Amino acid sequence: MKRLITSIAISLTALASVAGNLVILHTNDTHSAIDPDDKGLGGIVRRKVLIDSVRASQPNVLLVDAGDAVQGTLYFTLYDGEVERRLMNELGYDIQILGNHEFDNGMERLAAQWRQLNAQRLSSNYDFRGTPLDSVFKPYAIKEYDGKKIGIIALNLNPEGMIAAHNTVGLRYLDAIKAANALAWYLSNVEHVDAVVAVSHIGYDKSTDNTPSDLEVAAATEGIDIIIGGHSHTLIDPDAPDAPAFRVPNAVGDTVLIAQTGSRGRELGEITLDLSTMQARSRLIPVDSRLDARADSSLEAIIAPYRNGIDTLKKTRIGNLSQDMPAGSDILLNWVADEMLAAARGMVHFDVDLSIVNKGGIRRGLPKGPVTKEEIMTMLPFDNHLVLLEIKGSDLINAFKVMKGRGGDGVSDGFDWRNIDPGRTYMLATIDYLANGGDYMEPLTHATQLYRSEGKLDEILMERIESRHGKSIKYKSAAPRM
Repeated sequence: MKRLITSIAISLTALASVAGNLVILHTNDTHSAIDPDDKGLGGIVRRKVLIDSVRASQPNVLLVDAGDAVQGTLYFTLYDGEVERRLMNELGYDIQILGNHEFDNGMERLAAQWRQLNAQRLSSNYDFRGTPLDSVFKPYAIKEYDGKKIGIIALNLNPEGMIAAHNTVGLRYLDAIKAANALAWYLSNVEHVDAVVAVSHIGYDKSTDNTPSDLEVAAATEGIDIIIGGHSHTLIDPDAPDAPAFRVPNAVGDTVLIAQTGSRGRELGEITLDLSTMQARSRLIPVDSRLDARADSSLEAIIAPYRNGIDTLKKTRIGNLSQDMPAGSDILLNWVADEMLAAARGMVHFDVDLSIVNKGGIRRGLPKGPVTKEEIMTMLPFDNHLVLLEIKGSDLINAFKVMKGRGGDGVSDGFDWRNIDPGRTYMLATIDYLANGGDYMEPLTHATQLYRSEGKLDEILMERIESRHGKSIKYKSAAPRM
């Protein structure tokens, strides 16, 4: 009998020493998309169904968000992030990092809001000393599963040129690659973790010169095993035939797994890490209507009071479109620019030559048919005002080079950017975010600001639509493509 008991004890010890899996569920750039989109995809109630299902079937689950959980729908515009914070706490996020849009209302409000989060708050390459965010974030976290230690770091983009300068006063950006290498070394050699996960909001591939991408971080570092990304809205589906590279070599030839879920919560990312071998595989799980029958009524009850205020704006019709204006299309971008130009010309006593608007400032398209307040407010969700700039032609040429470099932005009709006279002075209508150098429009900071509207851009556009008194909007852009 003693021999049998000893044998059982040895067997149990052997089983206990065999590590299982860690399942990492991740989101990025959900942008206040609490409800499904106009194609019926996404929705945070559905997301909870998936998360709860995985937690019920797996002993080790880590839930991570890679930033920009806010800004993009009326839930943020009307309620300042309260809805997103409450719901992400309800979903039980373990790790949250900052995106650039978390800064949209300034660091003081951000600090007050993020102290209400239950998740661990990480930032590895922002120095917040002396700012309202001092002590709100940790540079890394260590989680232990089945006797294996997982180190987690957070990499953020350089705020210069992307986040409004007045919202980051005192913040010091630290080089993302240097921070990643230093922390990966420390976690591996001092804390003796078994794997390092970098959660990033820097973008999958190269977009700017002042922030490295996920691909560049992977190539330049030695100790990172997994990168969970955001910011670029890249959909990395390993099962798709044209999937972006998701297994890439690092500085010493080891493989780094890169994952990202696109945007607006249409997919939930899942990474399965074998804790015995530290090998990882990833996939995307669609967030769609098949999950509705299992919806959590308690989560619906939290959302309901907020949704009532939004529904009122959805029902408030202000005009009519005779055609579709898809998100990101030239016709939408140039129509908004034209409306800005017309509004600007009505506000000042001198002529205005042109108007420009960045595609990143227009967050959705408009379908043919009735136009509602909700559609315009979600299309132009940012706190942008219309400004008039006196700008040299040489600076304007450089601004158009920036616009062309990202695939083109909105330009008002009747202006041919190919024939700008570098020696002439132009009157330009744009938004204050761009005028202050946002979205890497540094050339505009050399201009002289002559006027700033009292109302926000969405309010200006709604007034212009309403002034048509129901007459259908027909538009054909004649601006040359960039």
